[in-house]
Amino acid sequence: MAAHKIIIAGCGSMSHTWLEYALQRENAEIVGLVDLHADTALTLAKKFGLNLPVFTDLNEAIKTSRANLVFDITIPAAHPTIVTTALKAGCHVFGEKPMAESLQDAESLVACATQTGKNYSVMQNRRYNRQIRAFHELLASRMIGEIGSLHANFFLGPHFGGFRDMMDNPLVVDMAIHTFDQARFLLQANPVSVYCHEYNPKGSWYKGNAAAICIFEMDDGSVFTYNGSWCAEGLNTSWESDWRATGSSGSAAWDGTNSPYAEIRTDTKQDSFIFPVDRKTYEGSWTGQEGHWGCLDEMFTSIEKSRYAETDCRDNLKSMLMVFGAVESAKKGEKVHF
Repeated sequence: MAAHKIIIAGCGSMSHTWLEYALQRENAEIVGLVDLHADTALTLAKKFGLNLPVFTDLNEAIKTSRANLVFDITIPAAHPTIVTTALKAGCHVFGEKPMAESLQDAESLVACATQTGKNYSVMQNRRYNRQIRAFHELLASRMIGEIGSLHANFFLGPHFGGFRDMMDNPLVVDMAIHTFDQARFLLQANPVSVYCHEYNPKGSWYKGNAAAICIFEMDDGSVFTYNGSWCAEGLNTSWESDWRATGSSGSAAWDGTNSPYAEIRTDTKQDSFIFPVDRKTYEGSWTGQEGHWGCLDEMFTSIEKSRYAETDCRDNLKSMLMVFGAVESAKKGEKVHF
C-alpha cells in the first residue's frame, strides 16, 4: 500500500506536471481528482489513461478515498478554502503559489497548519534550479566578500489570458512572489522594509499594474531591488530574472540561464582608481532534480522525515510579506516597514 494517498484538487493545465511527478513516485498513489467542473477532471483522467473517481467536493473526496495528502493546484482565490478543508480533514497539503490573495488569508493558513500539526508546503519551483543553487553557494562562500546589494531585473510579455489579465496586481502578486522568494533564498535574509512604485505601461493588456520597481531593506543590512514588467515586448530576460550582486570585494551575476560568475578584485593597492578583477564561473554542487520535481522531492522528504519543508508555509509567509508589503507601499506611496 502506498504511503502517500493523493487527491489532486484543480485539474487544469498546471496539474499535469504535478500528476506526472506523482505517477512516477513508487510510494505515492493518486486516489481521486477534484474540480468544480467534473468534465475538467474527467478530461485530465482520460489524458493520462487513469481510472479514478472524480469529485466536485473536496471533503467528500477525502472521506471516500481516505487520502492523506492533497495537491492544491487551484487558482489563488480558492487556496484558503482548499487548504483549510484538507488540513482539518487530516491531510498534508502541497500547494501552488501564492498561498492566498491577501496576507490575512495567508496568515490564517499558517495558523491552521500549526493547529492541525500537518505540513503545508508551497511550490517555489524557481529555488530548484542548478544555476540558482550555484549562485546561492557563490554568495554564501563570500567569494565576493560581504553582500551589500542584490538586484533583479525581470522583463517578459506573456499573453496568458484568463484570471491574470483581470488581477489588480498581476506582476507583484502572481509572479514577483517567485523573485522575492529567490532573493530571500540567495541572501538568506528577510525584509525589514519596502518602497514600491507600481504602474501599468502603455500597451499593457492587463487590467491591473503589470510593472513595478521595488526597494527592499533586508535584515542582514543589504538592499534588494526589483525592476520588472510583465508586458514587455522584446529584449526579454529569462523567467528566472537577470541578477547582479555587489560585495565588498567583487560582484557576481546570473542571467537566469547560464552558470553564474563573479569578478573579484585582485589588487588591493589604495592608489588604484579602478581595481583589476579576476573572473570566475561557478558551477556549484547541486545534483537534485530541478523545477517542480525538485521542490516536490523536498516536500515529500519533509513528510517522511517529520520536518518542515524548505518551502513550508511558515517560511513562505515571509515571501508573502514582501508581496503584500510592496502592494501596500504602492497604494500609500510611501515606505512600509515589516
